Amino acid sequence: MKRSVQKVVPGIRQQEGGGFWVRRPFPTQMLDQVDPFLLLDQMGPTEVAPGEAKGAPDHPHRGFETVTYVLSGEMEHRDSAGNAGSIGPGDVQWMTAGDGVVHSEMPSSKFQQSGGRLLGFQLWVNLPRADKRMRPRYQELKSAKIPSARSKDGKAAVKVIAGEALGAKAAIDTRTPIFYLHFSLQPGARLVQAALREFNTFAWVVSGEAHFGETKVGEGRAAIFAPDGDEIEIAADVPAEVLLIGGIPLHESVARYGPFVMNREEELIEAIEDYQSGRMGRIGA
Repeated sequence: MKRSVQKVVPGIRQQEGGGFWVRRPFPTQMLDQVDPFLLLDQMGPTEVAPGEAKGAPDHPHRGFETVTYVLSGEMEHRDSAGNAGSIGPGDVQWMTAGDGVVHSEMPSSKFQQSGGRLLGFQLWVNLPRADKRMRPRYQELKSAKIPSARSKDGKAAVKVIAGEALGAKAAIDTRTPIFYLHFSLQPGARLVQAALREFNTFAWVVSGEAHFGETKVGEGRAAIFAPDGDEIEIAADVPAEVLLIGGIPLHESVARYGPFVMNREEELIEAIEDYQSGRMGRIGA
């Protein structure tokens, strides 16, 4: 059975971090979350003049994971545990904040000097109750090491950040069953992707427009799929880029405050106190 589209929601434009603009399909007034996913932001596409790139200065996280995927531009990260690195076109950083970390995500000095096109995504993945206080960790994959595949007719290509598609399997380890697939579609592309009904699943159309069964979805919109089948049919009449993301829902209570996501309000208060007292550390300390 092919899954149908339950609803289509637009990406709302808003400002984040140090002053950069994003398109956000959730959380918004129309859609709070797609359990276990808490947030999706698309940064750009924006042409950035030399010296004008902005990022997210030092800020804390606890209780969830951030997945940063860059298509154009270059970002550098540093954290309170002494980790540092950069991700550029096609690279992924999967950060499990767990018990708590202070980090920064800023344009690289090279990109800041040269300027250029910025396009990337950040996905927040909730952690189950048992993992919310786990030790923080990073998984970083350069583009060349992210598994990819192409359909037999060559009209559909996929990068497999998590899960499996077109015979390619991801190299990322996830705390809960998740798939995160980036499809590049040429006119006439048509494929069927496994997406069991137990997985809460959505698609984000980065560019162009795509058909999901009988529903056509344009750029900057998310399709939320109903749990009425185990496959998703994807097709395109024009060039299109699509993120298809799904995960087993946690079905747990969610308490959120800014960069902290826990199960109970008292855990949020503890997280705020731990951050304010310096127990999550400081970058460069």
